[in-house]
Amino acid sequence: MFSVILLAVIIFLSYRAAPREKQEHAHVHGAGQVGLLAALALFGVDYFTSFFYATGELTAALHPYGLQKYAYIPVVVIAIANIVFGALYMYSLGVFNEGGGSFTASMRYLGPSLSLIVAVVLIQDYIFTIVVSTLNGVDQLLSLRNAAGIPWIWHFLIGMLLVNVTWYLTIRGRGESAQIVFTMLGIFALLTIAMAVGLFIAKSKLAFIEPFVAPEETVSIGQALYHLLTASMKGLVALSGLEAMSNGIQFVMDEDPAFVKWGKKHIPALNRLWQFYAGKSGIGRFVQTSFLFYGGLTTLFLTYFSLHFNVFDGTNGRSLVGNLAFIGFSQLQGGTILFWAYQILAVALLAAASMTAYQDLQAMTWRNVAIGEIPEVVVYRNPKGTFTRPVTAAAITAIIIQFLVHGKTSLAIPYYGVGVFMPIMAMGLAIRQHILKTYTGRKRTWGAFGASLAALLAGLVFIGQIVGKWEEGGWVVLITLTALVLIAHAVLISPYGHRDPGAIYRIIREKSRVYGPMGNIVEWQSLRTQEYRYRILVGIARFAEIFGVRRPMRFEPPVPAGEYDAAMHHASDDTPSLLEEYLDSQPKSEPKLGGPPKETDKEDE
Repeated sequence: MFSVILLAVIIFLSYRAAPREKQEHAHVHGAGQVGLLAALALFGVDYFTSFFYATGELTAALHPYGLQKYAYIPVVVIAIANIVFGALYMYSLGVFNEGGGSFTASMRYLGPSLSLIVAVVLIQDYIFTIVVSTLNGVDQLLSLRNAAGIPWIWHFLIGMLLVNVTWYLTIRGRGESAQIVFTMLGIFALLTIAMAVGLFIAKSKLAFIEPFVAPEETVSIGQALYHLLTASMKGLVALSGLEAMSNGIQFVMDEDPAFVKWGKKHIPALNRLWQFYAGKSGIGRFVQTSFLFYGGLTTLFLTYFSLHFNVFDGTNGRSLVGNLAFIGFSQLQGGTILFWAYQILAVALLAAASMTAYQDLQAMTWRNVAIGEIPEVVVYRNPKGTFTRPVTAAAITAIIIQFLVHGKTSLAIPYYGVGVFMPIMAMGLAIRQHILKTYTGRKRTWGAFGASLAALLAGLVFIGQIVGKWEEGGWVVLITLTALVLIAHAVLISPYGHRDPGAIYRIIREKSRVYGPMGNIVEWQSLRTQEYRYRILVGIARFAEIFGVRRPMRFEPPVPAGEYDAAMHHASDDTPSLLEEYLDSQPKSEPKLGGPPKETDKEDE
């Protein structure tokens, strides 16, 4: 009875605390933008749910070789990486606060070529986020009945069902999605606290400690270091949430959160803190603040009890978290009910983690259409502000990949979390250029050092992710990324990639319904990319001339993009489109058949 009452209270409190979309907020700028709590749910769920699998992956890389006692080394690496990358992205939101993440940062400071690579890498990472999250949910569900060994077709079918559920919730709109996900996150947080209480009680009783099992294989010092690297890289799988929040800031309301309004009124002495968390950049920073410590603390928590009770992924036919949940909740009256509720919740949350990827795919896709990297037909925005076509395409692609990997999470994980560190590196390099251009003196020196450190660490982690997952298929990532980059450039230089000012204006302002500074930024990015496209075509033509092949250019040189600062000068929500003045100055084309329409005189009154 105690567990039923406790569970009911937890569900009630979480549901009452969940955000509810007000009618006046449903169509802010036609975008269905969200506030603080909704942003925390939609852009943080992928990261928060790494609790269920990241530490299990970490210890699984060490336990078979008897190296689990060194697990705290990867924990420290993960904690440091979280703090460095979290600080980088929190700072970047003050500079690139109109969305686009490392894509926008790269286009401004590093050039269109790297920006295109970043866009392609992120799209791959978001799709594999959907695949891995849903398949992890399947694993958690099957571990309830020790059924992980059932035929792979059932893994695939359950995973496909979860993808369809999250697809449906996403296209329903951000308001409903955020309310459901926030409720589940609240239940997760409160149940995890109850589980922790139970774990400490079990520890004091010296109960549930599994017998020692000899390692499957002894390793040399060099091999041990390699496995420690692998463990560190597998524990860093969910940092895509940093890029997700930075990229999807366009879907966040530009108003102060309630705690900032209260702080400005009652504690004005902390005005610098309130300004840091003010506006939509502040909402994004609040979400990203959890990234500074959440990964390190939760990994430390789970690693500590994993080593104490000697339980890991696969012990007793359960996942690591499944084992700890069974131990912790068994110390509470009626704990079996709580254990089942926690595992079922894990399934739902891991499936819901796909929503972060869906939100970011929307933010990336309409930009990629505008610049010419994706055909225009992909852009459609429903009245609730959701880009339904990229969401649907991502769901279909994820289902196909689930089938190709036979529903096995382990086969998909090598591709997940690898690509995101290249965009993080690009963000670090872009912030470095911004600091060198903007600041002087000590701020310039230390700021450039910090950004360079973040870029270097991200580059090392990117390489480490491939090396650490090499035997599981990490080497294939190099092939797939290269193929995707080449395909993206092929689409760009094809007729599908051509964008004149009229097409850019139509895609951004009319189809995507994006206005103000954000619209101006993407218009500038599109013009810049068309300049890059033209340079590639000219280069191809000149290369062909070496072999005697001469072909005139099909298009005239594109409209110059100009400098970013000039394009964004005094930009505000009321600022007209960057292209309006140019389009108004162009002569109107006459109809090709029948000549201009005849004018009719007004009837005499």
